[in-house]
Amino acid sequence: MLVASLGGSAVVCDVLELLAEPGSPVPVSVRRNVPLPGWVGPLDLVIAVSQSGRAAGPLALAAEAARRGASLLTVGASQSPLADVAAQARGVHIDIGRGRTTSRTALWSLLAPVLLAAGHLGLVDVTEQVLLDAADRLDEVAEAARPSSESFVNPAKVLAADLAEGVPVVLGDGALNGVAAGRAASMLARTARVPATFGELPDDAAQVVACFDGPYTTAYGEAAARPPSGGDIFADPYLDGPAPPRLALLMLRDAAPEPMTPEAVEAAALADAVVAAAKEVGVRVSQVLAQPGHPLVRLAGQIATTDFAATYLALGLGLDPAVSAHVADLADRTGR
Repeated sequence: MLVASLGGSAVVCDVLELLAEPGSPVPVSVRRNVPLPGWVGPLDLVIAVSQSGRAAGPLALAAEAARRGASLLTVGASQSPLADVAAQARGVHIDIGRGRTTSRTALWSLLAPVLLAAGHLGLVDVTEQVLLDAADRLDEVAEAARPSSESFVNPAKVLAADLAEGVPVVLGDGALNGVAAGRAASMLARTARVPATFGELPDDAAQVVACFDGPYTTAYGEAAARPPSGGDIFADPYLDGPAPPRLALLMLRDAAPEPMTPEAVEAAALADAVVAAAKEVGVRVSQVLAQPGHPLVRLAGQIATTDFAATYLALGLGLDPAVSAHVADLADRTGR
């Protein structure tokens, strides 16, 4: 199986790859753009996902897969070029409807049919009940993070306030939260217009901790003597200039398995060590803990929380979460 999606839909690839890796009887490959790998042929399934049905990469991959006689499943807008390719190839097209403004808000409309199809094929452990459980988890987060909820008890508003005061670094404590971290960084950039980097433990621990020596923490240069809670109380912004931004670490952590495995104990210890090191140099640390459940259900909760936080951060900065003038300008310049 090969899955093609990019931009706001790219997380579909990441989630399917995550869930298929432990038990899929066939390889699941991810491709963002052309060329289609040479091994794809009549014995293979290609899934192409595009909210608009016009994204050049998935569209070209789907067309080439059809030419080679591969089975084709497409997900996107009806009456679109992608739907036409599926029809001509006698494939299956899942219509998500028209009028969607952005793939960022259509994530589950794009992801659910792909996971359901992969579940029926035995490639992932996802049934209709799992999807219903994921929907319930999304409802729970939506209730807790609703706009009418007071800021001091709304987890997404609290998270947005914490991230607004620094340069965000999003770190997942494992593969599942690594996918959630990538989604969070994308949402912070596209929705809140805040540049954010992300990583996954254990591989990215060193590069994140190395940043604690840099100019965005109290450990750097003369700032080493400053209190970890903030800047120098005697600093004069007119003479000394504005204080530099500080790192803000967002640690996404998975629910503890029962019983605890040695791998889980080691992962928790590493995450705790990174958090402790961050706090020692004045990094503002926020943690989002997944609630127990199926991996897809846990992932749904993490993604929903950070999606809400990115939206509240945009609103707090006085920005329209849905529309970026520069993205629209880029589309006009490139004709896409």
